[in-house]
Amino acid sequence: MVQRSKGTQRQRLLDGMIAVANEGGYTASNVSAVIAEAAVSRPTFYDFFADRDDCFVATIAYASERLMEAVAAALEDRPAAEALGATVEAVVAFASAEPAVARFLMSESMTGGPRALDARDDSLRRLAALVLEAQSGLGPEESVADVELGVLLGGMFRVLATRLRRGEPAISRVADDLLAWVASYARPASELRWGGLEPAPRAPRSPHVPDVPIQEMPSALPQGRPRLTEEQIAENHRLRILYATARMAERKGYSATTVSDISELAKLDKHVFYRLFSDKQDAFMSVHELGFQQVMEVTSSAFFSVSGWPERSWEGGRALTGLLEANPLVAHVGFVEAHAVGPGAVQRIEDSHVAFMFFLQEGLVYRRQEAPPSRIAMEAIITTIFEIVYRQSRLAGTPDVAPMLPHIAHIWLTPFLGSEDADAFIDGRSAAPAAKRRRRRAPART
Repeated sequence: MVQRSKGTQRQRLLDGMIAVANEGGYTASNVSAVIAEAAVSRPTFYDFFADRDDCFVATIAYASERLMEAVAAALEDRPAAEALGATVEAVVAFASAEPAVARFLMSESMTGGPRALDARDDSLRRLAALVLEAQSGLGPEESVADVELGVLLGGMFRVLATRLRRGEPAISRVADDLLAWVASYARPASELRWGGLEPAPRAPRSPHVPDVPIQEMPSALPQGRPRLTEEQIAENHRLRILYATARMAERKGYSATTVSDISELAKLDKHVFYRLFSDKQDAFMSVHELGFQQVMEVTSSAFFSVSGWPERSWEGGRALTGLLEANPLVAHVGFVEAHAVGPGAVQRIEDSHVAFMFFLQEGLVYRRQEAPPSRIAMEAIITTIFEIVYRQSRLAGTPDVAPMLPHIAHIWLTPFLGSEDADAFIDGRSAAPAAKRRRRRAPART
């Protein structure tokens, strides 16, 4: 019998984690499942990893390194001006050639809690740094996409993740659409202004954002209260549980939160919890659904309150970002924790992509173009905006979502209006003129 080397055993465990997580997400990827898939012993697992989380994060790092190698190879001997395009092609080719590894990195990494999210985000930072290094030889008049690269790549990860989860066989077909979308943000390297996500001055609060935060927990019913119906009591209990669920998601993350945690914070007995929800996943799904309904209601109301598609887009974005900043728990559950809740929540995220795409449709007829943004490009616009909100929602304290409005408007409008007209519109609506904003330094000529 041939004895497997330590290196081979570790690789089998990494591959086992990919297979198990891709099948059932982080929740299913326990040590027993991984060692069964890898055909190694439990002591062997602990020779390499401290616990399930350690293995999960190490697998993200492994998948990221595989992608980095593919991108680095694609960038060899490519001109600086082609660096981002070559990266887009390489990422799509990697997803097509290595769908299991790509799915784990681009999708399942978001199910594993704070450490896994840190590892996923770090992979995007490293990938963006690789592109910026390749662009270092750009001349000032050469064109380059004027976007924050980590955000753009994160949006692209999300577009590919949807297709990888569905098992679509022709992922390579999205490359041309993504390349055209990226090219729509091109401008001379000496004129870049959107490369960093520095917070802009806040726009005035939208009148469509409720004055009372939707995330506030109702007070416990006082003793000696007026006679209430069973329905009123149940609604009070339900809302308290939903608030506690969202708060625990922020404090501990979905995977680490228990029904006991939720019940204790809501100041209700667990029996009350189980009368209203079947389990913690049911409660989290209800929080996500409530938040999504509020987001769509507020955004739609603001969008249709004015005339003209750019104006509608700005007002919808102002209401959306204001609502999320006023309700950080809603933003955290909807944009950070949702993937960890399970396939049902992920499907609702993808449904929300389609819902938000409705607001883009008017842009197709607002100004006629020879090559208007494709459906995949519009999906990438939405997922990139989701990536911005996700990043802000992961920050400690109150997230600066509202100051991201000009960046979101740039991502949204530029493919339809062109960079000059989109900038002019944003400057006309923003609280500070473009000249006073910090700009990303253009890559220097080497």
